[in-house]
Amino acid sequence: MRKNGLTYSEIIEKVDYPLNKSTLSFWCKNIKMPKSYLIRLEKIKKENVRRARELALKSNKERREKYLEEIRKRAENVCVISNNKNVAKISLAMLYLGEGTKETNGSLTFANSNPDIIKLFLFFLRFCYKIDEKKLRCTVMCRADMNIKKLESFWSEATKIPLEKFYKTRVDPRSIGKKSKNKEYKGVCRIDYFSSDLFLEIKEIYSLICERAHSSAGRALAWHARGRGFKSHWVHNKIS
Repeated sequence: MRKNGLTYSEIIEKVDYPLNKSTLSFWCKNIKMPKSYLIRLEKIKKENVRRARELALKSNKERREKYLEEIRKRAENVCVISNNKNVAKISLAMLYLGEGTKETNGSLTFANSNPDIIKLFLFFLRFCYKIDEKKLRCTVMCRADMNIKKLESFWSEATKIPLEKFYKTRVDPRSIGKKSKNKEYKGVCRIDYFSSDLFLEIKEIYSLICERAHSSAGRALAWHARGRGFKSHWVHNKIS
């Protein structure tokens, strides 16, 4: 069998006897292998590498899916809390702190190119407050080579704001004559909600959160410093 070019693994499988490869290697060390053996062995190695790679990818995928499922379960427990309007208001305020305009006094102004972020902002806004939909406005900002009608329809569907509430789309003059590379890009959507009262309330929420976070951090640092001072004092007395 070895003279015919079979590998040690194939021989063990055929004889159906508990041999090991080192024994076979010793027995067959003087056998001259056929020329086709090396070619065949190379093919076998490549196939084994391919199978090992597939198994590794499958195993890694299964481990990652299990890992992500565990994370999702942890996250679901947190998301239940968002049914609480006070928690949702904090989420809205933090979102606005990151992406909203802070200097206007008469309205909320929030803009992003990610439809999911725009949807999330509007969800929290509608969930937390009984807003007047007539006060919502939408503005699309895009590149020169984009289809404006399609963009407006896309954002109207995403925001649930009718097209008659859209301001004129703004085209970036810097993009004129330049081809867009990202085919998935839908421009930037800006949401305006005209309510000074709402703007001031959301601003006050994130301002208070920031203030208390800084205050808590300061107390923690002070406590840590006092702890280190106490330890140093105790060590000094101990040595003395």
